[in-house]
Amino acid sequence: MIVRIMGEGQVSLADGHLAELNKLDDELLAEMEKGDGPGFRRTLQALLARVRDLGEPLPDDSLEPSELILPSPDATLEDVRELLSDDGLIPG
Repeated sequence: MIVRIMGEGQVSLADGHLAELNKLDDELLAEMEKGDGPGFRRTLQALLARVRDLGEPLPDDSLEPSELILPSPDATLEDVRELLSDDGLIPG
């Protein structure tokens, strides 16, 4: 799966990592629903860090279509709400 972190670039991520990332996505959704700004910020940073750790960066000149688009590290609650689907940021 090709994942884009807005403002950073793309990584190739094995589908087997989605379950772990979905746990962080669920935490992020819960914090958003509660309006927990500090918790949201912490969990968003943790989610993006795991994607970076688990994924293989693609070259900057690569033009692969992204299957998943994640917000930038400085995204606000409102920014992330605009990206959400029924499943959250990460499908499944």
